[in-house]
Amino acid sequence: MHETSTAAKEPTTAAIPSGLSGKLLLLTIGFVMIAEVLIYVPSIANFRLNWLNDRLAAAHTAALVLEAAPSGAVPESLSREILKSIGAKSVAMKMGSQRILLAMMDAPRAVHSDVDVRHVSALDAVLGAFALIGSGADDDLIRAVGPAPMGGDFVEIVFEAGPLRHAMWRFSRNVLLLSLIISAITAALVYLALHYMFVRPMHRMTTNMMAFHQEPENPARVIALSGRRDEIGIAERELAAMQRDIASMLQQKTRLAALGLAISKISHDLRNLLASAQLFSDRLVRLPDPQVQRFAPKLMRALERAIDFCQSTISYGGVQEPVPDRKPVALERLVDEVRETLGLMADSDIGWISAIERGLMVDADYDQLLRVLLNLTRNSVQALETRSPNDPARDQIRVTGRREGAVVIIEVADTGPGLPQKSRDHMFEAFQSSSRSGGTGLGLVIASELVRAHGGEIRPIEGTIGASFRVTIPDRTVDLGARRVERVRA
Repeated sequence: MHETSTAAKEPTTAAIPSGLSGKLLLLTIGFVMIAEVLIYVPSIANFRLNWLNDRLAAAHTAALVLEAAPSGAVPESLSREILKSIGAKSVAMKMGSQRILLAMMDAPRAVHSDVDVRHVSALDAVLGAFALIGSGADDDLIRAVGPAPMGGDFVEIVFEAGPLRHAMWRFSRNVLLLSLIISAITAALVYLALHYMFVRPMHRMTTNMMAFHQEPENPARVIALSGRRDEIGIAERELAAMQRDIASMLQQKTRLAALGLAISKISHDLRNLLASAQLFSDRLVRLPDPQVQRFAPKLMRALERAIDFCQSTISYGGVQEPVPDRKPVALERLVDEVRETLGLMADSDIGWISAIERGLMVDADYDQLLRVLLNLTRNSVQALETRSPNDPARDQIRVTGRREGAVVIIEVADTGPGLPQKSRDHMFEAFQSSSRSGGTGLGLVIASELVRAHGGEIRPIEGTIGASFRVTIPDRTVDLGARRVERVRA
């Protein structure tokens, strides 16, 4: 089922580079076209002004010819030819206060627009060009004004809009064609360059990550380095290092998981065997033989420690503790149960001191908090037993509890030899923190996990005689909204 879902996702993921390449191509073409538009706008305005200047230059020459001839000496046919050559309907010139009509082809008609090429701003040139190319009829008349010869104020020509509009359309088509060719060439070059420099390496890395995801423990899935020294090369090297670390870590964790499962199974069977041996030891204690009475208690303690060892290993092998079922717990009663479980009565060789605030309630899971305190106090008992014979006035365990605001603080201390520095460095690491021969090093690990599940903290207290630990259990945050809903329902 897993292989099917992975295979179903592969086509979509594999299409990512193509999609990225396509977007890259479209963006390149788009940006080039925008650049061409930005070039085209002033170009078309310039083209219109240049066309008008050419006509005015021709009109300037015609004005010189017509002005040089005596009045009426130029035949009408020659005037028409001159006007036809410059593409104008009429040519006029202003000198001083007089406006002289040098030549005219037809009867005068209304002029639709005026252009003075002597004073044209960039914006007016652009707006005028697009106004001409986008609207009006070909036979609309346009009056263009330019500098005049022989000290005149200006020369003007009147012409039909059609030839200029057609010339502008031809220019626009040529610009568009050239833009498309330039865009295609530029886009192709940029696309190929970016595809080979970035898209292909990214596709290669994506494909490798997909393959590594399927078999993260396979060293052959680690990406092969291309030898690049840029950011892509750095990404490849970092990815390869990360994949090697993950593969190594997973291999180690797989081996540890298999080993842990085997140990849990062995510990389970061993615990049952030791429990049976403990039953027989109970019977030995009842025998009146002095030798039996001397060694039976030591045998019983050894069996109890072995059973605790197996139970701790099995508990830790469960990997995940259940979510705490938190309720108000009377801490004094719970501490009394811890004492009874340890078998520390009033006549025990190890002294027990309980200093719990009267009526102190802690918001916790009763069973899990009991396990936490049992692990801490059992470690204290085992540490104190190392200096047997014990004296209750010297060898003591002290459990205190108090509330500070919304936090309950529990401290467990003993007067034993304390924790060596080596144990402190690995205090909450499995199979590492035990300083006692035959210890598992799991008690503090399990206690720490249970306390963290309550949102609390467990840490050693520095500067004390023996080993001292402080456990903090905060109260849960009250959801006022949920309470109001519950009240309404009630």
